[in-house]
Amino acid sequence: MAWLTWNHPNMPWDGTELWVGELEVDGSIKNAEQVAGAIDESVLQPEWSPDGILYFLSDRTNWWNLYRLVQGQIEPLCNMKVDFARPQWIFGMSTYAFESIDRIICAYTQQGIWHLGSINATTGIIEFIKIPFTDVWSLRASPGQAVFIAGSPTELPSVVRLDLAADRIEQLRRSNIKVDRGYLSIPKAVEFPTEDGLKAYAFFYPPRNRGFTGPSEERPPLLVISHGGPTAAAPTYLRLEVSYWTSRGFAVLDVNYGGSSGYGRTYRQRLNGEWGVVDLNGCVNGARYMVKIGEVDGDRLAIRGGSAGGYTTLCALTFRDTFRAGASYFGVSDLEALAKDTHKFESHYLDRLVGTYPERSDVYRERSPIHFVDHISCPMIFFQGLEDKVVPPHQAESIVKALRERGLPVAYVPFEGEQHGFRRAENIKRSLDAELYFYSKIFGFELIDRVEPVRIDNSETQGGVHSSHQKPLK
Repeated sequence: MAWLTWNHPNMPWDGTELWVGELEVDGSIKNAEQVAGAIDESVLQPEWSPDGILYFLSDRTNWWNLYRLVQGQIEPLCNMKVDFARPQWIFGMSTYAFESIDRIICAYTQQGIWHLGSINATTGIIEFIKIPFTDVWSLRASPGQAVFIAGSPTELPSVVRLDLAADRIEQLRRSNIKVDRGYLSIPKAVEFPTEDGLKAYAFFYPPRNRGFTGPSEERPPLLVISHGGPTAAAPTYLRLEVSYWTSRGFAVLDVNYGGSSGYGRTYRQRLNGEWGVVDLNGCVNGARYMVKIGEVDGDRLAIRGGSAGGYTTLCALTFRDTFRAGASYFGVSDLEALAKDTHKFESHYLDRLVGTYPERSDVYRERSPIHFVDHISCPMIFFQGLEDKVVPPHQAESIVKALRERGLPVAYVPFEGEQHGFRRAENIKRSLDAELYFYSKIFGFELIDRVEPVRIDNSETQGGVHSSHQKPLK
């Protein structure tokens, strides 16, 4: 049998070891031996081929590529400057599978877009398989077919079967939600300069509504999304929460800041020791770039995020002055509290992202927005599950209280029975509507949809927080 091990503070995408051993009848293992991996090499998804050869993914050359173990020697199979893997947050993730002894079906990401390929196990030559999807995961295969989950900017994720002989795709299970494509914005891959002469990436969604077009002399407001993880990535399949905004006149920038996966190991490692710095710089510089190239209105920039993305949002609003409003969904505001009380898997995650604790408690405090509420100078809205054990409600409530006392426009929307991430449809809808209502008051535009109002404290002062020449959103 083969298995992976790693030690704190590593996560599986930092460094793992691949071991093999002989499984005895009584369940014991003998002759265990490490065959690949290291403290600074991430090995993922070991698989036995039909003829008993051990394959695995490794980022030893910066990119998660496919390797195999032949007579004790490691052989690269298909070296490309792409990632054939995703960070292993959960068990059972799969991005390649054996169709036969000689054929491997694989998924890989390039510049944030996922593709499908067929690798000849003898020659290592890859053939590209054309599919109408931009995101692929949970790949499995058997003779003549492959199955996976996939989505695209116009398709919600579905269970897909690919007939390899006939080159025919069948969607075995699809969502029953139908959306008119006239309301769907197609993302554009964006590359922009960020700190230290480096580049970062994002997907830009322009406003799209088949029934309305913005005035030619006006640029749309921009809503920046900071994804969670933070070692995750912005997906490109249809997400209704993005379409909610683009169909209502907002442009959206979904940022793959330094530390995001899908751009190689070096890019992921940018966040090591720099969480709360590199990520917020990516979001800020992405927004500034979209203003610079004339796509959006620089006076109407907002940022939103949840959990780790909420932390980046709070940092951007606390330590920078680029954005005019923001929305935190159960965002982390106190890094020390997170370091002291989390589950085993992530119990030393912050050692990599911030520094060892309590030795570097000074850094934890310096990057915790909860200690610098006096730096916030723009309106904010907070959404919080009252049963959240990861980010307890008091973190949001203490910031809300401080902003009220300082006279800044602020709104707080708590949800009974919700934990870390909202699950009830009515609460998800309410949070989106409340966020839209909040922006309508801050940026000064009228809503066509009937939306239940949300209480905004200090709303009478909001006229002074944005530019006097600002025009209504139409």
